[in-house]
Amino acid sequence: MNNSKNQNTTNSKFLNFTTMKNYILYSFILLTGLLFNACSDDDTPPAPVDEEEVITTLMVTLTSNTGQTITLNSQDLDGDGPNDPTISVSAPLSVATTYSGVIELLNETVSPAEPIHEEVAEESAEHQFFYTQGGNINVTTNYGDFDGNGNPLGLSFSLSTTSAGQGTMTFTLRHEPLKPNDGTLSGAGGETDLSVTFPITIE
Repeated sequence: MNNSKNQNTTNSKFLNFTTMKNYILYSFILLTGLLFNACSDDDTPPAPVDEEEVITTLMVTLTSNTGQTITLNSQDLDGDGPNDPTISVSAPLSVATTYSGVIELLNETVSPAEPIHEEVAEESAEHQFFYTQGGNINVTTNYGDFDGNGNPLGLSFSLSTTSAGQGTMTFTLRHEPLKPNDGTLSGAGGETDLSVTFPITIE
């Protein structure tokens, strides 16, 4: 009788020990798995952040087929600050004249100034300039450079005038526009990196 009781006690202790041992083993496996996942997550490199470039200055150089050079310049050193950009046009455009245009973009918050147009050219598939006119002017523009897929970029272009008049020209740089597009801002979509309007006189 006592032997049976002692045997039952021994079996109970053995079962409790086995249960505890299994519990500890399962807990260890679970903890190891959690730690492994945590380490794996930590080792995963963060996704690269595509930082928006700072553009303080837009310079458009127009060179006519007769050798005349006209510069359109916009400088906004305080960015979103309270000061308006300084905008200038060096001379009126001439009637019935074709100009070759080149656009330069700078970040002048650093020294030396950073040529942002070079980065735009390198990322040509993700950018496009648009030229729009307003008021009483009639000009025709054509793209002079393209991305690797043959879609317009617009850091270089041609501009032709017809008759005299006064109005405006707006240069807009879009980031990640739809390509190809219909040549309009509404059709291209994307985000506006820069938009500058210049007063234009043709005489």
